[in-house]
Amino acid sequence: MTEPLRHGVQRYRVVQWATGNIGARTMRAVLEHPKLTLAGVYVHTPAKSGLDAGELTGEEFGATGIRATHDIDEILALDADCVLYTPRTCDFDEVCALLSSGVNVVSTRGEFHHAPSLDPVVRKRIEDACAEGGTSVHSTGSSPGFITEALPIVLTSIQRRLDALTIDEFADLSQRDSPGLLFEVMGFGQPPADFGEQRLTGLRDSFGPSLRLLAEALGTPLDSVEATGEVALARRSTTIAAGTLAEGTVAAQRITVSGLREGRSLLRFRANWYCTTDLDPAWDLRSTGWHVSVEGDAPLDIDLRFPVPLDRMAAMSPSYTANRAVNAVPFVCTAAPGIRTTADLPQIVADLG
Repeated sequence: MTEPLRHGVQRYRVVQWATGNIGARTMRAVLEHPKLTLAGVYVHTPAKSGLDAGELTGEEFGATGIRATHDIDEILALDADCVLYTPRTCDFDEVCALLSSGVNVVSTRGEFHHAPSLDPVVRKRIEDACAEGGTSVHSTGSSPGFITEALPIVLTSIQRRLDALTIDEFADLSQRDSPGLLFEVMGFGQPPADFGEQRLTGLRDSFGPSLRLLAEALGTPLDSVEATGEVALARRSTTIAAGTLAEGTVAAQRITVSGLREGRSLLRFRANWYCTTDLDPAWDLRSTGWHVSVEGDAPLDIDLRFPVPLDRMAAMSPSYTANRAVNAVPFVCTAAPGIRTTADLPQIVADLG
């Protein structure tokens, strides 16, 4: 329930759902936001239940008086305006329970970027829950999200002919101390033969819906979305923060998700993720950040670099995903019921109060 005006300011009651790397950052941002109030915290790990929200931010924050719970019924009883839904995997039963109870959902999960990309049965469940609760759900973040939707929509607003739009994401992961993520999930340090279709499918499913949304916003729906990939190998044994890359194992990967229209690539997201630049074959790699190329009758070439030292990148990077989700809360709370996207919400702006 939206809190009454205080000194002319309307405050939204927000629940943080999951307190991992991104969730801890969104929760801290809610605690510091001039128009949001942290109403509750849901945790998946019973060991975290009962801990103060300040302790779960991952940084020194101080006591808040808000205790985490592992009981969804306690969350539903809070009568909050919105849940920031940031778990590692999406549970549609959870999301539908929240939406049908009258709680809006903003998620850094990618399932809701483009409603037609959902399984039709799941989409109907979500839309029915929104209709029952008079609520909306929105997926956002930095990538996909800001870099594949919000920024391209702005950049193409000065075009009358778009020939191609390419987004290159560069990420130097050499100082990322996450062995499980780099070696087990992403496949770094593995023989190149083990780098297969699963990685391509994962990126296509993550970024394809966002590219489809962008294309439809531009009036140029895609015919299909494809993913291709290549790897480069460590030229010698290399030690990174997460461990050691043996000579001849995967040290860089480039995965391209292409949105095709009339037989050509109209929109393209290319992930250039690497753990060293000493590669075989040699690749032309930039510092961590994004490069956007717009080909059309008003061509553009834009670099967005993260001016953060590599040894601080792991601590700083969650803000790029978390902040846009927090900024979206007031817009989603006042949106019409349903699956709301970057294309049909008002432009999300930061209220720095």
